Amino acid sequence: MAKINFGGVIEEVVTREEFPMEKALDALKQETIAIIGYGVQGPAQALNLKDNGFNVIVGQRKGSKMWDKAVEHGWVPGETLFEIEEAAKRGTIIQFLLSDAGQIALWPTIKPHLTEGKTLYFSHGFGITFKEQTGIIPPSNVDVILVAPKGSGTSVRRLFLQGKGINASYAVFQDASGKAKTKAIALGIGVGAGYLFETDFKKEVYSDLTGERGTLMGAIAGIFEAQYEVLRANGHSPSEAFNETVEELTQSLMPLVAENGMDWMYANCSTTAQRGALDWKKRFKEATLPVFKELYQSVASGQEAKRTIETCSKPDYREKLAEELKELRESELWQAGAAVRNLRPEKATVEESMIN
Repeated sequence: MAKINFGGVIEEVVTREEFPMEKALDALKQETIAIIGYGVQGPAQALNLKDNGFNVIVGQRKGSKMWDKAVEHGWVPGETLFEIEEAAKRGTIIQFLLSDAGQIALWPTIKPHLTEGKTLYFSHGFGITFKEQTGIIPPSNVDVILVAPKGSGTSVRRLFLQGKGINASYAVFQDASGKAKTKAIALGIGVGAGYLFETDFKKEVYSDLTGERGTLMGAIAGIFEAQYEVLRANGHSPSEAFNETVEELTQSLMPLVAENGMDWMYANCSTTAQRGALDWKKRFKEATLPVFKELYQSVASGQEAKRTIETCSKPDYREKLAEELKELRESELWQAGAAVRNLRPEKATVEESMIN
């Protein structure tokens, strides 16, 4: 493994150079990988594994929208696409890629097919870490592993089609065969990871829940709304407020940060922007640090898991979610965003990138 210095902390990282695709294929040559669930991560991981030459089948409820989606993506009913129970029976590696609520509901269906020698794979540590609430307790004679790509399923597939790799975490919860770590790394390479960072199930889910509620989605959306409202309240037009709040960040600055780091981006902007950003950064950190501490404690205590399970398991959750997203979509901020995006050159849709 490559040893990399992360700000003074040395970590071991698995790369494609030391664990090439040929090695991954050889490690799993006797395995049948059953992808259970074809929603967020399922399509990307299934298609990437298939394109890389692994033996892959998909399990999904017949007649569902996701079944039809799998057929559109080239999976053949009765050959590579099966009902969930049949796929779980046929698979030697069961990739459990349903939502957290979906995993809880389907666990009694999957568990009987976890016979000795099989492998149970997750892309999220939720079900195992909060097993007292989820009831997901695997038998002791199977391997239990995790590969968590650091991005949405659409990003996993898009980067793969571009010939790039996405960062991913991997972990072993239970090593019944003595080969669980090798399986996890091989599957990580197979699903399209360029670099694999070792973690454990608990740390993965704690960091993931904190990130989603924090800078990745929750915090950034709240900051967008706050700045946009202040600009609009002071007479700025919707387009100007959106451009200065979202468009410049996502289309110009964040790609520079991704490529070269925050210090490089600061060094290559105006002195006015440099000084203001460095001064106000401290104020924003002071204001948000207590919120992030509260958030992490809520995750670690199980409160976030409890709320997620209770809310997402309600029969009317999808309807209420649609109402919340409609309110977000129809807000002036994101209506302005839609108008600005329509001015960009035409691009291939996400769905096209999944298929091609």
